[in-house]
Formats: sequence, structure tokens, C-alpha cells
Amino acid sequence: MARYTGSVCRLCRREKTKLYLKGDRCYTDKCALSRRNYEPGQHGQSRKKLSNHATQLREKQKVKRYYGLLENKFRNYFEIADNMRGVTGENLLKILESRLDNVVYRLGLANSRAEARQLVVHGHFMLNGHKADIPSMQISKGDVIEVKNKSKNSEKFKSIAENHKTTVPQWLEVDVEKMTGRIVGEPVREDIELPIEEHLIVEWYSK
Repeated sequence: MARYTGSVCRLCRREKTKLYLKGDRCYTDKCALSRRNYEPGQHGQSRKKLSNHATQLREKQKVKRYYGLLENKFRNYFEIADNMRGVTGENLLKILESRLDNVVYRLGLANSRAEARQLVVHGHFMLNGHKADIPSMQISKGDVIEVKNKSKNSEKFKSIAENHKTTVPQWLEVDVEKMTGRIVGEPVREDIELPIEEHLIVEWYSK
């Protein structure tokens, strides 16, 4: 399976925005964007005026990297969103927010989306009482996500429970002691912490 293996801090610097790809480190002075607030590479500090085309591309790349997706998967999500009723850009964000790995991260059961994806793939979670090891699974209202009993005693999840400080979005509920989460609504656009202009992504793919 294809995946990005380079430095994730370079991605934040490239987009000039904190994408919160390294969990708690992103909130400290060690954040690469805080220390070097310019694009990576030889010409990173030069001033550039972006064209409309480049602006649309950067917005697409930013959202892709925020959710940890590659181009084919992201484009497939756009096509699904485009065929749904409603506003395409908002539909796209709802689909991305409803991925299992993102929900695990939003519940505070992982320190980053990358870690959430790894924990899901390694089979530490159950969805509605059944094994759930596919990060892209779509979660719906009423679903219950739970850490497996065997995994709850691991040092990793003990540490997550002890240090849990995530503010959970209003469409989710979490019981840290039981290591369970419930979906009580649908993703809300305002709960996404990253500033996104989704209409630029729609314009990019609509050419």
C-alpha cells in the first residue's frame, strides 16, 4: 500500500499551516512551523504570488495531508461527495470526518491521525461489537467504537486514558474510563480546527 514516508513536519511547512500531524509536539515550541515559518527547500524564503490554479492546488494538498490521504483516495471521496445531495464541499468534509481513523483521533483515543490509523490497522478497536481494522470505514450516527478488552491493559492505552485532554466535538461522546466512544450526531463544519476553503477544492476538481 502506497504511503508517504518523508518528514511530516515538511508538509506543515509546505502548506504554511499547522496540520497537527505529530500530536502533542505540534502544540509545543518544538513544532517545526514555529521554528521555521517558511517553506522547505532552497527557495523556501522567497516571496511568491500564487495564481488561482496554485491556490486551489495548495488547498487540496492541505486537506489531503491533514487527513493523511493520497490522491486517488481523495479524488474518490470527492466524486462520492459530488454525487450526493447538498453542497459538494461540505459533503466532502463530512465524509472525511466520518472515517474510522479520524473518529478515533477525535475521541482522543490516539495522539494523531497517523497513530489512530496504525492502531486501527493493528486491530485494537471494535465497531458495534465487531472487529474494525479498516481505517477508511465510514461511521454513522448510533455507532459505538470501543478499545478491545485485551488492548485496554496495554501501556499505550493506559497512557492515553491517564493523559486524555481532548475536547470532543459535539457529535461525539467518549467514556475515557471504559475507552468507548459513541457517535451521537453528524460531523459539523465548525468543529474542524483547520481553516479550510472547500470551494477551492471543488473548483480544482471541476475543471
